[in-house]
Amino acid sequence: MKVLFIHAHFDDYEFVASGTFELWKRKPGSNLKARVLICTDGKAGHHCRSREETGRIRLQEQEASARLGGYEFDLLRLRDGSVPREAALTVAPDFLAALWKSIREFEPDYLFCPPVASDPLAGIHIDHAVVAEAVRKIAYMINVPHAFTPEYPADETLAIPCRVPVIINVYDGYMAGTNAYDFAVDVEEVFPRICEMSYCHQSQISEWLPWVGRHDMTASKSLAEWSVALRKRFERRNRELRISGPRLCEVFTVTAWGTIPSCEQLLQDIPNILPEASHLDQLESRLARWNDV
Repeated sequence: MKVLFIHAHFDDYEFVASGTFELWKRKPGSNLKARVLICTDGKAGHHCRSREETGRIRLQEQEASARLGGYEFDLLRLRDGSVPREAALTVAPDFLAALWKSIREFEPDYLFCPPVASDPLAGIHIDHAVVAEAVRKIAYMINVPHAFTPEYPADETLAIPCRVPVIINVYDGYMAGTNAYDFAVDVEEVFPRICEMSYCHQSQISEWLPWVGRHDMTASKSLAEWSVALRKRFERRNRELRISGPRLCEVFTVTAWGTIPSCEQLLQDIPNILPEASHLDQLESRLARWNDV
C-alpha cells in the first residue's frame, strides 16, 4: 500500500493527516509506504528571519519530522530544478507537469490533498487553494502517459499505464466555517507522535504562528506545553465540526477526482475510522451513485 500526501507548506502534513498515516503504519499486517510532497520553498512565512534562512530552517524541520514519522519526504521541483515560490503559487503548466510526474513516479493507492473551496465567502490560503485546484485538474491526466512530454520528453510510441489513486481531501483550517467531512479517524492513541512531529517545526509553532496570531497560539517552552496547546487546537476543530466526545480526530472527504472507492474498501484500508463521528451512510450513498455513472 502506498499513500501520498500533497500540500503547500512545511508543517501542513503534521496538523491534518500525520496521525492517520502513523496509525496506518502500525496497522497489523501493514506494509505501508508513505510519502509527503511539499510544493513551495517555505521562504515567506516569518517576521524576523531572511527568506533564505527561513527556507533553510523549514526544510530542516520537515526532514526532522520525516525521520520521526518514518515517511519519505520530497520537495516538488519544476523541470528547471527550482522549487515553486511560497505565496506566489499558480496553476501553471510547469506546476501541473511537475505534479503529474511526481504522482506517476510514486503511483500511490491513496492521495491526500487540501480541498477546493466551494463557498466564495470562505477564507483561503492562496497556496492551499492552488495545490487543491492543481491536484483536481491533474487527476484525470495521471493515466495519460504523454500529457506532459513537452516538459518531460519520453518515447511517445510507448504508453505505460499508471494506477489512478483514490483522492481524499484533508481538513483546511483556512476555510473556517465551511469545512465538511465524510469520515473521522480516531488518532488519540498516536497523539504523542503527532506532538513530536509537529514540535519539530519550531520556526512555525514557537516563532511565526504566535507572532502572526492566526491560530491564537502562544509560544510553547517545552514539548509538554506544546502537547497541551495542540490538544486544545484539536478540540477546537472537533467543536467546529460538531464531533462530540473526548477522542481527538482527523477528518477526510472522499472526492470523485480519481478512482472512486467503495465504502467497504475505505473501512478495510484506512485504520481507526470512528463510525459514530463519521457520515458513513451519506458517504456510501454518494459513492454508490458515483460508481453507477
